[in-house]
Amino acid sequence: MNEQLPVCVIGAGVSGLTAAKQLIDRGVDLDCFEISSDIGGNWQYDSDSGRSPAYASLHIDTSKQRFAYADLDMPRSWPAYLHHTQVFEYLSKYAETFGLRERISFHHEVLHVVPDGEDWMVTVRDLASGDEFTARYRAVIVASGHHWDPNLPLHDGPFSGETMHAQSYRTPDRFLGKDVVVVGVGNTGADIASELSWHANSVTLSTRSGAHVLPRYVFGRPLDSFSTRRSSQLPLSVQRAAYKALLYAARGSQESYGFPAPDTPLLSQHPTVSADLLALIKDGQITVRRDISRFAGEDVVFTDGERTRADVVIYATGYRISFPFLEESLFAPDVNKVELYKQVVPVDIPGLFFIGLIQPVGALPPLAEQQARWVAQLLDGHSLPSTGEMRAEIITDSFERTERYQDRPRHTIQVDYWPYLDALESMCDSNEAALSAD
Repeated sequence: MNEQLPVCVIGAGVSGLTAAKQLIDRGVDLDCFEISSDIGGNWQYDSDSGRSPAYASLHIDTSKQRFAYADLDMPRSWPAYLHHTQVFEYLSKYAETFGLRERISFHHEVLHVVPDGEDWMVTVRDLASGDEFTARYRAVIVASGHHWDPNLPLHDGPFSGETMHAQSYRTPDRFLGKDVVVVGVGNTGADIASELSWHANSVTLSTRSGAHVLPRYVFGRPLDSFSTRRSSQLPLSVQRAAYKALLYAARGSQESYGFPAPDTPLLSQHPTVSADLLALIKDGQITVRRDISRFAGEDVVFTDGERTRADVVIYATGYRISFPFLEESLFAPDVNKVELYKQVVPVDIPGLFFIGLIQPVGALPPLAEQQARWVAQLLDGHSLPSTGEMRAEIITDSFERTERYQDRPRHTIQVDYWPYLDALESMCDSNEAALSAD
């Protein structure tokens, strides 16, 4: 690796911004390429890249204290759960505070990333001029996100209505008076179904396996404030029992609202956080059905034999993890599964790193920030464990993830906030100690 060469950072969203900041802090030269005209990634509403899934009413589902980078505090006057415009304002303040904008080439699309000896050749297209160029880098940090390539299920039978992915949803006005089926009961599906229940003629929520629906607030406190570093060290069975008791005291049983809990125990799937969904189901504004079996003209038929008329089907069915600028022979997710040490480092591809390629139970920015801090240290001369050690840990992590979470594509990159943050911090601490000892 030629340490005189800069590092290439792909993306200027939550992960790319902190990656650039951490590299600058370590004195590592970099170029950052962003396909859209501004920072923010998913939080840039109606991004001209066409990739942002943000809708007009979107709020974060973690509290602002947990969402903030360690390097920049949130305004005290802001609410606990931020609107997407406030998230964008916060990211803009972060970029301004640390002088990041001048390091970013906007409207630049990365086309190819190819290893060349110990270095990397990166081909980029300037979308304004159409010109392409190739530059050499010592390393590449992929921070382009994993919520931009929609996963659209296929169903048998003709459908006379409209189908769309939740990525294209912005406002409820065009669904006024229509019969809508929302597929998927993650955070996005719950939000869209709840909002449309006040505008559409009918809303049906289709779910394959159900979900544990958690309130935003419990006893007036943000739900994630009950999760601490100490509580995360308790046995999983104790954590489940504590959360179950807390939720029951706050809102009673989920089943009492007409939305049965899934067969899997609490904390075995990514939670759905919604202040409104259960009440709207109980009030009859949202009808819950099983998975879609097939289409039949203007009807949607479900696996339990029920059917409903629909003008629109909105798929809130997540995204595929994909990196079109990387050759499949080099690195390709297998049904959203990736093999990365600490969810950052591909063992056999030196000089390639991934920031933000995780689905945390909790907020992403502090975890991406710590990932980036560790990568910046690696690029500043710190060492990785041996190949054998890294492979062994990848296998162990995969096994533990499979034991803990449902076997679903959405859980292949799942991490728990506190244990994962502690693991990354320990890597940095040990590396710093080793460096000072030298």
